[in-house]
Amino acid sequence: MLPTPACDRRQFVACSTALAASTALLRNAKGAEEGAPLPRADQFISGKDKRLIVHNAKTGEIETPLNLLSEHAVTPKELLFVRNNQILPGTLTLDAAKESDWRIELSGLLEKSASITLAELKKLPQQEYELVLQCSGNGRAWFARSVKAEGAQWQNGAMGNVVFKGVPLKAVLEHCDAQTKADARYLAAEGKDVPAKEGPDFEHSLPLDVALERSILALSLNGEPIPKVHGGPVRLVTPGYYGTMNVKWLSKLRFEEGESKNHHHVGRYRTPLKPLKPGSEFKSTLENSEANWDMRIKSVIFAPLEGAKLSPGEVEIRGVAWNDGQTKIEAVEISSDGGQSWRRAQLTHPKSPYAWHPWKVVMKLPSGKHKLLSRAIDVTGRAQPLDGAIGWNPAGYAWNGADVVSIEVA
Repeated sequence: MLPTPACDRRQFVACSTALAASTALLRNAKGAEEGAPLPRADQFISGKDKRLIVHNAKTGEIETPLNLLSEHAVTPKELLFVRNNQILPGTLTLDAAKESDWRIELSGLLEKSASITLAELKKLPQQEYELVLQCSGNGRAWFARSVKAEGAQWQNGAMGNVVFKGVPLKAVLEHCDAQTKADARYLAAEGKDVPAKEGPDFEHSLPLDVALERSILALSLNGEPIPKVHGGPVRLVTPGYYGTMNVKWLSKLRFEEGESKNHHHVGRYRTPLKPLKPGSEFKSTLENSEANWDMRIKSVIFAPLEGAKLSPGEVEIRGVAWNDGQTKIEAVEISSDGGQSWRRAQLTHPKSPYAWHPWKVVMKLPSGKHKLLSRAIDVTGRAQPLDGAIGWNPAGYAWNGADVVSIEVA
């Protein structure tokens, strides 16, 4: 377990104010209309911790404060962030799904179409992954340092380190005796959830070679059946990919020659191939952008927290780093002077390359104001940019700028 950072007075006042403001709020998501006060997380998602930050109560968008996130090596379901695009009725709860007739259809470029039931899945050998589950919009708020991006202003808490366990996609195909055809290149996935209004259903495409290598039809989260709000009873999970690609309430898998042309896969959840000037307009296509597949290298400072007031002397700075798990993270560097000089942190490599990599460093800080920065670097030399705005896009996806925390030593 990671130790809990001390809460400074500024943070305590801010947290207390937010909590006091939320206690008299609406008690269910249906009453939360645009501009109206938001309910607490536990008031519309049964079982969630009331201290989570609510961005949207209609579909379910809640974020984990860093002081809570840092307390656990594996993020408990009560604290794990939630991001839904659509809602499957009855799923705003941490209760496990009990549907006995759940079935997943396999179609498209297969030698024969097939299906598999939840009961059949449970009988097959399973594989376990410890991994970082992260929303594509995590860190979106920091784009506002140049030009504000659209959407919920997630800070650093739209993520968690969790353990998923399920049946590898390859094993499912073998069990169903369903061989892919030679021209199958992509896997399109969709869940049982439906759009709230008329419009395209939510789905995503993944490269088939990656899916056959890594993807599982997950049945458990942290050793328990996947809670409904997190996609239970079955969720497609591909370690190293952004959360949006880990499709919840999985019901259909299609094997296709090209990427899905679905609005959510083409018009959303993509980043431009070429840098944009912050504030520019951009309409994504399959040709001018890439899907939010592999997570970019990233680190976050867990302690001290923003605005902390510390005594002069030695200060332990700690946090976590991660990437897509395909390239080893070589180092995390910390600066206490806004990036003028850097010091390498002690980095721990977990058993799973997809999991959080804890790091820490002790630095002696004199009196005054300090801007702490952290950046992770992999073995190929790829590092977090000091100016994350170079990745600006209107939707605010895939922020991976160096993390910045301002503190004061008094």
